[in-house]
Amino acid sequence: MNIGVLATIARQELAINVRNRWTLVFTVIFGGLVLTISYFGLVTAGAMGFQGFARTSASLLNLVLYVIPLVALVMGTQSFTSEKSTSELLFSQPISRSEILVGKLAGLFASIFASTVIGFGLAGLVIAARAGTAGYLRYPVFVGFSLLLALIFLCLAALVSALCRRRPVAFGIALFLWFFFVLFYDLMVIGGTFLFTERSANVFLFTSLLGNPVGMVRVASLIVLDGKEIFGAAGAALVRYAGGDRSGIAFVLAALALWIVLPILATRAILKRQDI
Repeated sequence: MNIGVLATIARQELAINVRNRWTLVFTVIFGGLVLTISYFGLVTAGAMGFQGFARTSASLLNLVLYVIPLVALVMGTQSFTSEKSTSELLFSQPISRSEILVGKLAGLFASIFASTVIGFGLAGLVIAARAGTAGYLRYPVFVGFSLLLALIFLCLAALVSALCRRRPVAFGIALFLWFFFVLFYDLMVIGGTFLFTERSANVFLFTSLLGNPVGMVRVASLIVLDGKEIFGAAGAALVRYAGGDRSGIAFVLAALALWIVLPILATRAILKRQDI
């Protein structure tokens, strides 16, 4: 692949999202969420004030797992199902479809990366000034897992858009994927455990974790945040079978890498066969 071509397409995609104010909107959303949750996180305990980085990250986790996949799916689907004239112009250029795919993904990810890092970074400076820097090293790791999750769902959005070139259909399937992975998958797995004996159920929980990137990011984040007591049976099975926290995180990262590579390869194969 030509790096210059990839960079040009990525810059164009980033500029489009900036002009559409997506980057600004998500920057404000992410920064506002961090500050709000950090400040009001102790309300149930009868106190108000900024929490430290570790408690803020733990409080943000579930909200991020809901918002990040949805943002990535919406942005990715909108980009890859752009107007027909725009797509025809881009694909008529003397560049490969693989370069177009990777370049657009890079530009979209750059947009989400900028909004996430700026929003979380500015909020992090406020938290450091008001609550101190205790546990600050866990905060960027948590942000990193959030960005990894965003990249995975951008790749899934590209795959859905390649399969369903009509924008309404692609958006419908993208929303179904969000509902399936974020809300329905865990319920389905819990129901499935009743079909197995105790030992087989533990193996089933461990293998089922590989089928949901949201669940893997949740477990890995809780390991980093020392929240293992609340990450559930699938997380406990992961640590047990992987042989510890560090090997468990390494295993999750390898599995998440497959969730990036495989959709890209599938999308690339579909685009090569399409008559655009």
